[in-house]
Amino acid sequence: MQTAVVAHRGASAYRAEHTVAAYALAIEQGADGLECDVRLTRDGHLVCVHDRRVDRTSSGSGAVSTLTLASMAELDYGRWDATMPEHADDLVREPVATPGRHDRGLLTLESLLDLVADSPGTRLFVETKHPVRYGGLVETALIELLGRYGLASPKSKEDSPVVVMSFSTMALRRVRQLSATLPTVLLLSQLGTLRWDGTLPRSADHTGPGVHLLRTDPDYVARAAAFGHHTYTWTVDDDADIDLCRRLGVRWLATNSPAATAARLTR
Repeated sequence: MQTAVVAHRGASAYRAEHTVAAYALAIEQGADGLECDVRLTRDGHLVCVHDRRVDRTSSGSGAVSTLTLASMAELDYGRWDATMPEHADDLVREPVATPGRHDRGLLTLESLLDLVADSPGTRLFVETKHPVRYGGLVETALIELLGRYGLASPKSKEDSPVVVMSFSTMALRRVRQLSATLPTVLLLSQLGTLRWDGTLPRSADHTGPGVHLLRTDPDYVARAAAFGHHTYTWTVDDDADIDLCRRLGVRWLATNSPAATAARLTR
């Protein structure tokens, strides 16, 4: 099975993360999937923001959970300057158009779902962030929103356009209680004794180790596969790591540079 390229927060090596510009570029670059992080605003809206606070990625400050959708929408999320690319091949490629102001605004999950709906075949990987002020309300809001798009109860996990991910086993348990057929990924930053052999809790369909774990324990992918779990690996931009993931049979590879990574995978 060929390794699929998932754009981590969009094509975030080239455009500000979690912006329309980043995801539109990722689709243009041929990404197989898109990854996003979601948090709840004070008034209950799901927005695509990685950090607990907006300080790093916007022109404002404050915790997402204390801000309303309207107040967050006033901020500029395009505060990002291009630096030298990760891959030398990018130096000879024609630059893409500079994103306009409308592409620098707050991205809601609803807007991202609309973008994905216009790109058939593109899979969306949604990570719910924990711990958060609103706890399980994040998963409840997520399933409710997916339900409005007819995505909360896919016919099969393999064909689902949406995959839900989290580092929290409780979060995945809540997802499974709300939907029996939404595929899930348990993200892992370390392999403790409970996860070392490749087994996962019943609420998790697939495993999501950071690439640093595969560097030190490459056999983990095979151990997980023995229990029927595909591997989603984050965040892979280095050529050696891309080659490692391909060699090990990683199913989904999250990267900040979709085009360069896809090109490397086909060499």
